[in-house]
Amino acid sequence: MFISPSLPIIVFDLDGTLADTAADLVATLNLILEREGLDAIPLNSARDLIGQGSRALLQRGFTLQRRALSPERLEVLFEEFLHHYGEHLVDRTRLFPGVSNALERLSRHGHGLAVCTNKNEVLSRRLLMELGVASRFKAICGRDTFAFCKPDPRHLTETVRLVAGRTAPAIMVGDSKTDIDTARAADVPVIAVSFGYTDIPVARLAPDVIIENFDEIDTAIAQLSERVTA
Repeated sequence: MFISPSLPIIVFDLDGTLADTAADLVATLNLILEREGLDAIPLNSARDLIGQGSRALLQRGFTLQRRALSPERLEVLFEEFLHHYGEHLVDRTRLFPGVSNALERLSRHGHGLAVCTNKNEVLSRRLLMELGVASRFKAICGRDTFAFCKPDPRHLTETVRLVAGRTAPAIMVGDSKTDIDTARAADVPVIAVSFGYTDIPVARLAPDVIIENFDEIDTAIAQLSERVTA
């Protein structure tokens, strides 16, 4: 996999950016909620709870229904969540339209590609393998890869370092406030997709560029590349 030193590393979020994982995540959340005597949350209402990892998704789901969770109980339910979700990673999960072709184009042009997600690393790798695109990425870094995670900027900068072997110019591609805050803190330009999981419209979060689909990503990256490699 040739990586051009003159091109920025492109670092992608996973859930809501590369893959539409909401249906499988929410199905697992609802299984846990119903076991605990709570109502299932409709998919459309639960999509915006995604983005900080499975533990946070559980916490948000219970908070939404005004049920307190002790730290100990949260950890028990978190393990149950990971077990069930791990067996149903791609029941309904799919790459967003245009992702596979976009990754192929960017890789062919010489961009180093990486994933920086608040999803567990093992699950992230398995999911991307099941979807057929894991080999496109030089690094796949999850919530547990380092001792810190998004929005800590080191999650992004250390991901870039794994790809390039050093500090290098990069561009973040994400869907939420967490991704944009991370990129800003790392002084990295950020592209936001308009179709991800966020309770705040991405336009209000002021990313550098917003794309409506992955056919637009080449132009957006070319525009921002002039800034980061100048």
